[in-house]
Parts: sequence; C-alpha cells; structure tokens
Amino acid sequence: MSGAASKNNIIYSRLLIGKARHLLVAARQKELDLYHISLRQASVLTFIHNLGDKADLAELAKLTDRNTNTLSIYMTRMENYGLVKKIRDSPKSTKLRFELTEKGLNIYKDIKKIKSTRLIMSALSDEELQQLISLLEKIISRAQ
Repeated sequence: MSGAASKNNIIYSRLLIGKARHLLVAARQKELDLYHISLRQASVLTFIHNLGDKADLAELAKLTDRNTNTLSIYMTRMENYGLVKKIRDSPKSTKLRFELTEKGLNIYKDIKKIKSTRLIMSALSDEELQQLISLLEKIISRAQ
C-alpha cells in the first residue's frame, strides 16, 4: 500500500470512528433523555453500581478518565440531583465513597434495559464484535 493510500485509509477510518461514535451516542442519549440524565451520568451510575463499596473518587476518576477535582464537582452535582450520596468512612476521613440513592438505583435499573446499543451492535456477529473490541483496545492502548 502506498503512503498516500495509507494516509487516506487513516483519514477515512478516523471519519468512520467519529461517525459511529456520534450515532451511538445520539441513539443512547435519546433514550437517556427520558430519565433526564446524561450519558456521563449513566456511566457513573453503572460504575458505582459495579464497584459497590469500592466506588471512591480515585477509582471513579480513573474509570471516567477525569481528574479527581473535576469529578468531585461533578459528583456533587449528581448528589444534588439525588442520584448518589457521599459516604465518609469516619468523620475525620477525607476519603469519599459513593453509593447510589434509591432514585439513582431505580434509574440505573431502567437504563440497563435500554436496547439501542445492543440493537445497533447486533449487526455484527460474535466473532466480528470480538474483533472490533480487540482492534479498539489496540487503538486505545496506543492513544494512551
């Protein structure tokens, strides 16, 4: 493959990745709008649910790829919205953990049932999906 053809393929693949991301996010957000939450809030609810009592600020920052200061502000907003509650291990502790409130848990359970992404990804066979995952992991690893 010539340098020009390779460069064109890289540009085209970047456009395709961007378009796929945009369409997946738009489909998911359309469904999340019914619950008045953002895609990021849905992700945080899922991370907290899956982490259980290990859902502290540092772990959530790592999973969301945000710094702890930014995430702390974001978590305060989610707490004010009634989705999560902050827990200190002791009154003198500076370490914060997070739990889903009843409202947060109910929304998490509802959004877990949303099928847009599964429906879109069902265009791929299991083998194709595994190949896509492997390729995306490779790209992410290089980008990091």
